[in-house]
Amino acid sequence: MKTKGNKKSKINIVTLGCSKNLVDSEELFTQLKGNGMDVTHESEKDDSQIVVINTCGFIDNAKQESIDTILRYVDAKEAGHVDKVYVTGCLSHRYKDELKLEIPQVDSWFGTNELPRLLKSLKADYKKELVGERLLTTPAHFAYLKIAEGCDRPCSFCAIPIMRGKHVSRSMDELVLQAKNLAAKGTKELILIAQDLTYYGLDIYKKRNLSELLDKLSDVEGIDWIRLQYAYPSGFPLDILDVMAAKPNICNYLDMPLQHGSSEMLKLMRRGIDRQKTEQLLDTIREKVPGIALRTTLISGHPGETEEMFEEMYQFVESQRFDRLGIFQYSHEDDTHAFGMEDNVEPEVKQERMDIIMDLQQGISAELNQQKIGKTFKVLFDRHESGFFIGRTEFDSPEVDNEVLVPADQYVRLGDFANVKIKSATEFDLYGDLV
Repeated sequence: MKTKGNKKSKINIVTLGCSKNLVDSEELFTQLKGNGMDVTHESEKDDSQIVVINTCGFIDNAKQESIDTILRYVDAKEAGHVDKVYVTGCLSHRYKDELKLEIPQVDSWFGTNELPRLLKSLKADYKKELVGERLLTTPAHFAYLKIAEGCDRPCSFCAIPIMRGKHVSRSMDELVLQAKNLAAKGTKELILIAQDLTYYGLDIYKKRNLSELLDKLSDVEGIDWIRLQYAYPSGFPLDILDVMAAKPNICNYLDMPLQHGSSEMLKLMRRGIDRQKTEQLLDTIREKVPGIALRTTLISGHPGETEEMFEEMYQFVESQRFDRLGIFQYSHEDDTHAFGMEDNVEPEVKQERMDIIMDLQQGISAELNQQKIGKTFKVLFDRHESGFFIGRTEFDSPEVDNEVLVPADQYVRLGDFANVKIKSATEFDLYGDLV
């Protein structure tokens, strides 16, 4: 067993869940470094005095991963490898009282909006002068830029408003300052994230103001790509399409979770839009931004989903031919609107429907990728792995989308752009040579 005298005064931040959680961890990381503290992110060694676990509580699988991680570090604490375990993030915010009773070995629990209190527990001051500063845990050439927190939408299945609160936009001045600071440190790609990008500005500017924010961010010197993730279809601000079409450094890419293709199910989900209006919106987006890559996510097995509704979703995916698509099984979440409904789709049916949609999308992706053979694309290279330099086109976001692989004997510096001519393709990967 180690003794306290042998331990370094070090803090290890462990991040679970989505990119929005990653930004929160990076802000904590920045504040702690600004206080002169020794901090690591995702350290594989149990050589830290304190571990801060930033949890996810979105769906059952994510909750279980968070609990397993907490227990892993509680065991390390009991073995004398770690002194203190602090837990923050969505799971902690939502289930703090229950978790305190179940896992009393955790030293303290924090909600999603309690950064100052967490810092105080770590004997650090909240430094306002660090607002706009970010130490990245991603490769330096891309960064997530969280433009708002929380959500005002009433979706039946979603617990995000419970965990993250009401929508709160960050000011344009703060976001532009952060973008400039990131660009000065070598960031070339900004990935704009929020629970709902399209709601941006309503609370502080009294209008949907994403188009103006995009216009200002696109003028930041050194930012070559700006990517939009998590747009909401109902009330979509069409003026952002004009900015996307006019500004060459705004990627022809949009991530818009649509959740279903049946009007009846969309009504049950309280999405504020039906299939016909969704299809009209998608037509408008493709018309105003030719060549745009559309990514969406869907849910299988929401309470009340019939075979007929599922068939409508299948036909919707088949006809729309999304460039990127993911699908999740419905998770029965406490205190959501749908929790009051019977979770009446059997788990094996949810899985079967999910598999059917993914099989369909796999075929669509393969066909779309085959059409890219012989064409040349601008690629941003992220990493070197298994004999390849691996990067992405403007149509692909990190970790969730397609990748471009170039043999490692054709050298390219990581974090740089290069033109690649595509020679072959699979469902989710493109292979090519530097031009």
